[in-house]
Amino acid sequence: MKTKIFVAGLSFAALIPLHAQQKPNVVFIVADDLGYGDLSCYGQEKFQTPNIDRMALSGIRFTRTYSGTTVSAPSRASLMTGLHTGHTPIRGNKEIKPEGQFPLQAGTFTLFRLFKNAGYVTGAFGKWGLGYPGSTGEPIKQGVDEFFGYNCQRLAHNYYPAYLWDNNKKVVLHENDGGRFGTYSQALIQSKALAFIDKHSKDPFFLFVPMVLPHAELVVPEDSIIQGLRGKFDEKPYKGIDSGPDFRNGGYMSQEYPRATHAAMVKRIDVYVGQIIEKLKETGVYENTLIIFTSDNGPHREGGGDPDFFNSNGIYRGYKRDLYEGGIRVPTIISWQDKVPAGKESDFAFAFWDYLPTFAEMLHTSISKNIDGVSILPTLLEKEGQKKRDYLYFEFQELGGRQALIKGDWKLLHIDIRDGGRFELYNLASDPSENHNLVELYPQKTAELKEIMKKARTDDPNWPLF
Repeated sequence: MKTKIFVAGLSFAALIPLHAQQKPNVVFIVADDLGYGDLSCYGQEKFQTPNIDRMALSGIRFTRTYSGTTVSAPSRASLMTGLHTGHTPIRGNKEIKPEGQFPLQAGTFTLFRLFKNAGYVTGAFGKWGLGYPGSTGEPIKQGVDEFFGYNCQRLAHNYYPAYLWDNNKKVVLHENDGGRFGTYSQALIQSKALAFIDKHSKDPFFLFVPMVLPHAELVVPEDSIIQGLRGKFDEKPYKGIDSGPDFRNGGYMSQEYPRATHAAMVKRIDVYVGQIIEKLKETGVYENTLIIFTSDNGPHREGGGDPDFFNSNGIYRGYKRDLYEGGIRVPTIISWQDKVPAGKESDFAFAFWDYLPTFAEMLHTSISKNIDGVSILPTLLEKEGQKKRDYLYFEFQELGGRQALIKGDWKLLHIDIRDGGRFELYNLASDPSENHNLVELYPQKTAELKEIMKKARTDDPNWPLF
């Protein structure tokens, strides 16, 4: 049920003894299709992610956090709006030709609006996917002061693109013409994110870093990372699109070393996270910066991706596009020196739509919008007063339509909705891998969760589910 939130009670100033003018910075890093088990601090054994591991040792490593849903655009829309995907203005990956996706509408209250209203400089560097160029949803019309990267998530499939966007200006990368491997997009985007920190180290800032990695296509620059991984794994070469109209227009290129390349892509994420943390320290703002690292959904099986080989979803069933845990449970690490406890593991459950009210409480800012999220700031700061939630709700528009509802340890799935539908019931405490469907053994619990699921969403003609 959506609630109207007026943040009060837990005063930010009372919780954190900072100088009145010292507003905390926020750096929010979202990997693209990174699985729960793709980091060594979450059990990855085939390669290491030392920088992210160190971040986990300096903050809280959460083991039961959820994305907005199981694909990019609606998951990010949930993050931006504080709404689950039964209420978000974007509930699926709906493409708008020739470039971009279904847009956020004018006046949408987003994380960027929250921070701008509090006097922050805002930046976004990476993949957008929330509104085509010129639409109401493009970054500069949604409260982003500085944007650099891909507007369109389909074009973000390719790492040597013809161009990227600098706010609403197209930056042509001629060095990539003719299929050449000149500028690796994520490396250029990373340099812009680091420059943003340099430029605004004296200002309070909200830096959103929606990385493209490790989404397919599988390709990395020829550097020491990939050179150290080639030959380490048995490979299954992937034959992709290397010419024609879909080449670097959403299609995935061929890759002789897909496993080594996936590992290299995740290790590049780790390097980039290390660079961001080092830049925060170098500019003297690290101690006053809340850092979040997470992923937008579970691991992909595209372009040669092989999550089973890497155990990318850990013990959890499912992948990207599934509403089983493997498609929506994501790694989450949150650190903030001397504010968030160091080296802690937490199984506290929360989801993307909880970040908006969390930041609002941190800023001691009132929100008069109807949202689904609850602030998790008391949990982060180990304070009393953590509000409990009734349930978590997810939906997915594709593959016949899917819904999931989690209430406590119980999870109800509604699958193949447009083909008549079927229900599955799991107890995540006793069966976290969702191997045993209990729908026939617990008819009363199934009926209870069905009723909640029915009421959890509002109809939207843009996103019909039934």
